[in-house]
Amino acid sequence: MMQHLVIAPVLLPLLAGIALLLLRPLPIGWRRVLSLLAVLAQVWLALLLLGQAGDGGIFTYALGDWPAPYGIVLVADRLAAGMLLITALLGLLALLYASRGTDLEGRHFHVLFQLQLFGLNGAFLTGDLFNLFVFFEILLLASYGLLLHGGGPERTRAGLHFVVINLAGSTLFLFAVGTLYGVLGTLNMADLARRMAQVGPAELGLVQAAGLLLFGVFALKAALVPLYLWLPAAYAGTSAPVAALFAVMTKVGVYSIVRLDTLIFGAQAGDSAHLLGDWLLPLALLTLAIGMAGVVASTGLRQQAAYLVIASVGTLLIAAGLGTAGGLAAGLYYLPHTTFAAAALFLLADSIARRRGKLADRFAPDGTLSHPRLLGGLFFITAVLIAGLPPLSGFVAKFLILRAALPHPDLAWIMAVVLVTSLLALIALARSGSVLFYRARVVNPPAGGERLLPELAPAAALLLLCLGLVLWAGPVHEYTLRTAQQLHHPQIYIDAVLGREVAP
Repeated sequence: MMQHLVIAPVLLPLLAGIALLLLRPLPIGWRRVLSLLAVLAQVWLALLLLGQAGDGGIFTYALGDWPAPYGIVLVADRLAAGMLLITALLGLLALLYASRGTDLEGRHFHVLFQLQLFGLNGAFLTGDLFNLFVFFEILLLASYGLLLHGGGPERTRAGLHFVVINLAGSTLFLFAVGTLYGVLGTLNMADLARRMAQVGPAELGLVQAAGLLLFGVFALKAALVPLYLWLPAAYAGTSAPVAALFAVMTKVGVYSIVRLDTLIFGAQAGDSAHLLGDWLLPLALLTLAIGMAGVVASTGLRQQAAYLVIASVGTLLIAAGLGTAGGLAAGLYYLPHTTFAAAALFLLADSIARRRGKLADRFAPDGTLSHPRLLGGLFFITAVLIAGLPPLSGFVAKFLILRAALPHPDLAWIMAVVLVTSLLALIALARSGSVLFYRARVVNPPAGGERLLPELAPAAALLLLCLGLVLWAGPVHEYTLRTAQQLHHPQIYIDAVLGREVAP
């Protein structure tokens, strides 16, 4: 039964998307209900998988009953199950916000939304590099449609850059996959990890070049410096619920880099072991610094949120680049925090922009604003979360990362970049709040009142999820630590996929 459950998070959004396409003549209310029920079911499935994988077991599903490495295999371990839950919760709250009217701005919103979840879930569960490419293409095709949903020159221009850059990345992905298959004769990730130590001197350079090319592709998906230029315009220009869902898109790139670094080029990879070690930490530090510079220089709240996503990628990969289970565990604790906080900021920015007239979300003084206390209170909580001030989850996550960095030889650089960028985030968000709220002229809402509380409920729920990371910090960190330990022992994954049972 558990093996069949592994494929359910992939099948459910696919079938829901097909059903929504066939039922398009139905009133929008019915389609909203069906889409929300499908995402609720994905939350339930993710919780089931998380409960099972949390015991330490790794579960596989061989499509067509073809054994690995010859057939397609899906793998649910602790990391994949956690990513599924984060994605499902984020998808549910973004969809709730979209169901207030954003989904009416263009065609097939709910179909594309489900296909996006299909691609995301498949990317987290696949145990095969080629099928990772396939799921990347599915989620990117869906994201093209979601990015352009509602139209307009700004979205079209950002969408064109998004498409061209990601198509170039997909081409390089195929080159890397073809090279690895030509040399090693397999694309199953567990089998690649097993064979990596057997690579001879003649093929070593080719395999390492393919590995670094894969790293470049995943760095593009994650928006790592210098491959981040596509993100600010795309995330700031699209609709709020789509930008909120896209908060997890860069985490797919981070997830793939972690898999590449710990599994395929992990400690057992012989001469190719820790191939990314010399690249990951310096690029992560640079990404955090440049991302935060963009936050300070932003001229609007949505643009600022987009640069905060880039900065969060840098922080995540600093934790992964430490090369220890403790560092990776801290990064995995930071991952849901930054995903939910960034998504909340995108939704909140949209609500603020709707109430500032022509100024929208731009940082211009003397604007007007209704409901400043409620909007300002939520913005304040979000800013505290993102800046990493105590006692919320941002502070806990950064404390764990810095504590894990204490034995590292580059501790001075890590401390300097993380602490200085945290101070810059605090300054930038304080300035944003001052312009948006303290300098605004309060106006009364339109006659008949506004249904503001239902509109703000998804953003508030995302902030409550971050609060839950503090209230249950002990169990969450214990889960991430055991996940990191599992990832740093890739033989467990290899044995599970290639046929040897792994006891919980």
